[in-house]
Amino acid sequence: MSGFRLLAIHAHPDDEASKGAATTARYAAEGNRVMVLTCTGGERGDILNPAMDRPGVLENMVEIRREEMAASAEALGVEHVWLGHMDSGLPQGDPLPPLPQGCFALEDGQMVAREFVKVIRSFRPHAIITYDENGGYPHPDHLKVHEASMIAWEQAGDAEFAPELGQAWTPLKLYYTHGFVRQRMRLFHERLLAEGKPSPYGPMLERWERNPADIMARVTTQVECAEFFPNRDSALLAHATQIDPAGAFLATPVEVQQQVWPTEEFELAKTRVSTSLPEDDLFAGIGPEYLDSSEESIGK
Repeated sequence: MSGFRLLAIHAHPDDEASKGAATTARYAAEGNRVMVLTCTGGERGDILNPAMDRPGVLENMVEIRREEMAASAEALGVEHVWLGHMDSGLPQGDPLPPLPQGCFALEDGQMVAREFVKVIRSFRPHAIITYDENGGYPHPDHLKVHEASMIAWEQAGDAEFAPELGQAWTPLKLYYTHGFVRQRMRLFHERLLAEGKPSPYGPMLERWERNPADIMARVTTQVECAEFFPNRDSALLAHATQIDPAGAFLATPVEVQQQVWPTEEFELAKTRVSTSLPEDDLFAGIGPEYLDSSEESIGK
């Protein structure tokens, strides 16, 4: 069915392209409204594509990343909103340096949740995608997204909570996105080696072997979205400062991905409707009674 609304909450521009991108493109193409909420501007992102490591790029990173995000949203066919916080960067070293003053990760979780609530009440999503308690990986901004998302899930539908943020709206399902699955990467890795090609997946697989968490054991929902893998690749390439075309994200051709692993993976973390697991649809269990033709202008 079409006419549902899906909100995907992400920490940085490019996260929407690497985590659940083909799924959001599919739902948008099917006539649902899909919104990506980006919490920071990615100002502290490194230049990860050697072709973009040239004069003028780092100095204009804020403007460039906004342009990249607009191109990515267009490739996916989704709506987009900036929250406007400052990227925290990824601390490195031993011991880790302190986070920069005023960055997103140091913001009060309740305050960020209020901002999420305002967006939720305006857009009125039936389902929300966010990060798990590990942030997908433990970037401080991803951890903040998780913290604030779980608070907002509880508060958005409470009419007594902050009525100045808009009319209460109760989202029905909340998912964690699991974009990096060891079994998927191993299949891609073995396929490249069998073809006599170098594989960029080795270091990632080695890290998983040292920390053998089985993400697939947590996956409840696999969404068939192979048709939209080209949209995902276009969204990734739109983030030219962050994505090296010769890197791991694009090492496996689309047609091979479609054949070997045609789904994207999610974990149903919270639900207010009945559904049967495993699922193949983020809107499973949400019936037509939740749709209203008068809602077409919501959030616009």
